[in-house]
Amino acid sequence: MIPHASHQPPAPARVFLSGAPGTAALAEHVLSTGHGQWWTDRADEPRVVAVTCGGHALLAGDPSAITPAELAPLARHHVETPGRFVPVLGAAFDPLVPWERMLYVHRGPAVPHHVPRGVTVRRIVPEDAPALAALDPAMAWIHESWDGPGALAASGLGWIATGKGRVLAVACSRFLGSRYEDVACATAPDERRRQPALACVTGLTSDVTARGHRASWSCSRDDREGRLLAWTAGFRLIREYVQHVAGPVSRASRSAEAA
Repeated sequence: MIPHASHQPPAPARVFLSGAPGTAALAEHVLSTGHGQWWTDRADEPRVVAVTCGGHALLAGDPSAITPAELAPLARHHVETPGRFVPVLGAAFDPLVPWERMLYVHRGPAVPHHVPRGVTVRRIVPEDAPALAALDPAMAWIHESWDGPGALAASGLGWIATGKGRVLAVACSRFLGSRYEDVACATAPDERRRQPALACVTGLTSDVTARGHRASWSCSRDDREGRLLAWTAGFRLIREYVQHVAGPVSRASRSAEAA
């Protein structure tokens, strides 16, 4: 596939610019922040379009217009696409794993919570970049959609909880859309199901509302901790759907490309 600059989306990209919640806000995030990449099957009159950011991808168009080998840029991404693309994705990647997801929208107040003594919860500021860069590896995914800790810290679109000399939780607008901001929260492994994460998400959703947007939350159906955090923060389920996790390019696809 042919790459396009993040700030110059190809004409078919309008199919993604719908003001939708969840990962669907990825395309608007790429356009507004410059983090991410557009792709098409050809430069003139493209028939297939994709957009990638933070390990996620949206894919649309005519699956008969592209070969499995041409989908190589989507390797190791979580791909959201109409079902008609699944056969060509299955031929392109080994494995291709269905991933059941749940989409929530913020609709009510959070459950009352108390921040423990010695813990500080506040908005992220640019000076937090070093702390974000030093996050536990299990939490570092939180800044992937911003291409790193520096851009997330500079965005101001997040909240951080610190205590015990380290970062306990970070919540941010993972995908910034025109109507919705899809939020996410990363919590230190030994702090899960505790109050700092809820405090961060609550502060962030208040900011999202103040910006005239609505907060959404998308997570795996198997993520019980994430689902519980969403519920206690005032999010309510609106639908379930399936993404596909693409593994490495399949051997057959590599052979076809070489031929």
